[in-house]
Formats: sequence, C-alpha cells, structure tokens
Amino acid sequence: MKKYSIGIDLGGTKILIALVDKSSGEVIGVIKKKTKKEKGPTKIIKKLLEGIEELLDTFQINLNNISSIGIGAAGQIDRNNGIILGAPNLDCFDFKIKEILSEHFSIPIYLGNDLEVAAIGEQKFGAGKNSSDFVCIFVGTGVGSCIVKNGNIMYGNTGTAGEIGHMIVDLNGRPCTCGAHGCLEAYASRSAIETRIEGALKKGRSSCISEYLEEGKSITSGMIKKSIDRNDELVLQCVNEASEYLSGGIASIVNIINPELIILGGGLIDAVDYFYNETVKKARLKSLPIPAKTIKFHKAELGDYSGVIGAAFLEDRIL
Repeated sequence: MKKYSIGIDLGGTKILIALVDKSSGEVIGVIKKKTKKEKGPTKIIKKLLEGIEELLDTFQINLNNISSIGIGAAGQIDRNNGIILGAPNLDCFDFKIKEILSEHFSIPIYLGNDLEVAAIGEQKFGAGKNSSDFVCIFVGTGVGSCIVKNGNIMYGNTGTAGEIGHMIVDLNGRPCTCGAHGCLEAYASRSAIETRIEGALKKGRSSCISEYLEEGKSITSGMIKKSIDRNDELVLQCVNEASEYLSGGIASIVNIINPELIILGGGLIDAVDYFYNETVKKARLKSLPIPAKTIKFHKAELGDYSGVIGAAFLEDRIL
C-alpha cells in the first residue's frame, strides 16, 4: 500500500489540503487557501491545483507515493461521477471536479460530502472510534451533518441524507442559500450569527466586537469568543438565539433517529465553549425524556483535520 493520500476539505470559507499518512491517520502537513471572496468552479479549481502542487513541493513528495486524492465538499454531490451537484456556499453547480482534477493528476480521485468525510475521520481516529451509532454535526459557514448507523453512513435514496442544516424551523423564515426559507442553517450557523451582528451594528447597537473588525473581512469565531469573554450583550444575544435553534434541531435528531452519540464540531463549536455548552444543555432539555437520559455528546476530537483525514480514507470505502 502506498503510504500517503491527499485529503481535501473544500468549505465555504477555506480549503484545507493535507498530506495524510495512511498507516496512522497523521496529518504530515497542510496547505490552506481562502474561499470566502473567491468562489465558482474556475477559481476553486485554480486554488486546488495551486494548493496540491504546493503541498507536493513543500514536503518533497512524488505523486507516485500518493494513493489517492479525496475531497470532501460542502453541498450535494454525485459520488459515483465525482460531481458537485449544488454547493451554494461555494457558488458551484454541476461542477465536474473529479473529471477536471483527473486531467492533471494520474491517480484515483474520490469525492464525498464535507460532513461525510468528517464523520469518517472521527469514526476512524476521533470521537466516534468507539461508537457505531452517531450523528456528526458541524457548525461553521453552514450547518451540516452525517448519520452513522451500525457503523455505516446513511446516504439515503439520492445520497443526500443528513442535511440537518436544511431542516425547516420557520415556515415563513429567513432566506437560505439553498433557495428555501426558514432553514436551520439560516439561524444557527456562524454565518447567521455574523449576519445578525452586522445588522444590529448598522442599526446603531454597540458591541466590543467592533474593535476586532477589519474592513472587508468577516466576523470570525475567534472574534465571537473574545466578545463573549467580555460579556458583550449583543454578541451573547445573537449566539444564544443561534443556540436555541441549533439545540431544537439536535433534539429533533435525537427524537427521530435516537443515536447513541452526537459529535459536534466546526469552527464555531471549536472556538466558543459557551456556544457548545449551552447548545448541549438545551438539546437535552428539548429532547424526549428517555433518549435525553442516554444520549452522549462529544466535541469532534480532530478539530480542523476531521475532514482532511476522512477525505484521505474515502478510497477505502465502497461508494
């Protein structure tokens, strides 16, 4: 077996491209590219090609020593043909990513959903390694999830199962990037919190988060954490609202699927302990009493690397 694989986490704000040791799951090195302002297939491919070549050059690895390139992409995908069918946060639709990358690299290329690969990573080396029955939920630019039952990922009829972020929580609610209204993602993601804070600031609300803002740059999870540490009223209000919605979505998952474990990850969960703790507490209270007593919650253990590690092992799964 070739020793290395390249795992790619293609998200709404950044691309992580990692060299992964297949024998241990260790991340040898990572190249990071931002996607927040530069989206669409042409720009994404350019960043991917640059990042992969940079990774190989930086760590002096010949492509002959790479067994595969695995990609976890936000959005709905066609695994068999390697096509991103719809990823609004990336402005990519019917994006034949496998075909394009195959023209540049003569090794197998695999595509999975971003939460699918995060779940694979956590199942093999992280918080899910002792469980065969869990739901992985990540909160960042959006809200994504993956359901693992009896050790296997539940893909659903069209391969799109687990889209908790597009659970409708308000029939006449806020517009979502998917085109619908009232999706959980529009209320509970970091992007949703950012939108609420920015809207309040424009209306004249005061907040210490203004001290951290830079022209043309987004509100980050780190800024939110710093503001909460200073007991900022506006940021706490927006984070608490997001926690109310996310905990309701999680309680619905607990009641419907009845998993053994919920793994929570993503930038907002990683950075803001307050958000994680409040969400878990509220989710237990909102769940039915019997499953609420037994459900376990854990933070993702692999942090930012859940996706790249899982993507590196896509080749080992029957897709």
